[in-house]
Amino acid sequence: MLEGLDLNAVPSPCYVADLSLLRGNLRAMDAVRRQAGCTMLLALKGFAMFGVFPMCREYLDGVCASGPCEARLGFEEFGKQVHVYAPAFSERDMGEVLQYADHVVFNSLAQWRRHRGAVAAAALAGGREIQVGLRVNPGYSEVATEIYNPCAANSRLGIPRERFEGQDLTGLDGLHFHAMCEQGPDVLERILKVFEDRFGDLIPGRRWVNFGGGHHITRGGYDVDLLVRLVRDFRRRYGTEVIIEPGEAAALNAGVLVATVLDIVENGMKIAILDTSAAAHMPDTLEMPYRPGVVGAGEPGELPHTYRLGGLTCLAGDVIGDYSFAEPLAVGTRIVLTDMLHYTMVKNTTFNGVKLPSIATYDPGPGELRVLRTFGYEDYKTRLS
Repeated sequence: MLEGLDLNAVPSPCYVADLSLLRGNLRAMDAVRRQAGCTMLLALKGFAMFGVFPMCREYLDGVCASGPCEARLGFEEFGKQVHVYAPAFSERDMGEVLQYADHVVFNSLAQWRRHRGAVAAAALAGGREIQVGLRVNPGYSEVATEIYNPCAANSRLGIPRERFEGQDLTGLDGLHFHAMCEQGPDVLERILKVFEDRFGDLIPGRRWVNFGGGHHITRGGYDVDLLVRLVRDFRRRYGTEVIIEPGEAAALNAGVLVATVLDIVENGMKIAILDTSAAAHMPDTLEMPYRPGVVGAGEPGELPHTYRLGGLTCLAGDVIGDYSFAEPLAVGTRIVLTDMLHYTMVKNTTFNGVKLPSIATYDPGPGELRVLRTFGYEDYKTRLS
């Protein structure tokens, strides 16, 4: 990763996308798309670095968005299909979404009925087709972390099977389910069985079924052949298009967050304060939670010098984790946190007025570092009033 990159040439803190690794992920997704004969979308909720969209659109069919802002970004910067789903749409948001979307998925029958007239009017006025779908809740998931489980008890996401009894689905183009998070096709196989058992009678006559996201296609050891077989078999059984919308898979292990040690304090152990923040710049570290990888570091006590890496905000729990290093850290030492492209930039905040990390790409072929964006006071101020 980042072979040949001079870390001292990188502004700190900074997200750096390795273009060779990103392209490798996209090619792997494209291979699934071609072999399975499915539609492959980029989920903007996970990765929306539009500076690399020209590369992404070489391999993917479009984007899936979660509202009007993502829809507009996908329409303007990606330029292919735009699929939109949200737990609910206001009339104003629906009006904006319909300027950009060609597929809209509703979270309830009531939302579909409320907005179907607006969808039809927008399609007629624009001389184009806008397909509509409903998100269903299969009632089965193997997601271990409850905050990420869309099929948890009393979930607000998706329509349970019993709500469809006696309903007229005339005009409905597709069904959508999302029940996975960072999982393999073995999990999808079990989910599909439940989905078909509960909703199979609603599939005939539909044009497509969206299998949602959470497919870790580019993870090492992922069983691509099984995914391809599952999609092909489903298409054969029902004669429908299949849509898959990973976000994380596109950016998985394809970039880093470069940070710098600002100070080292001691309170029971050595604590290195960085110019970045778990809370503001990599919130899944606290929410998931998980321990990010650090280049050259080991588990606590594994190497001679152990440190806690702490963030720059005043939040007491703004801690990245404990790591050991072969050599002592010092003020100015560069720290490289790995797998930092997905669910980072899209979830950043300016809490405490901490500046957002810069965004850059690195192409190891020519050894070219391009800083696409830096942030400052105005980015903090304009979010307030």
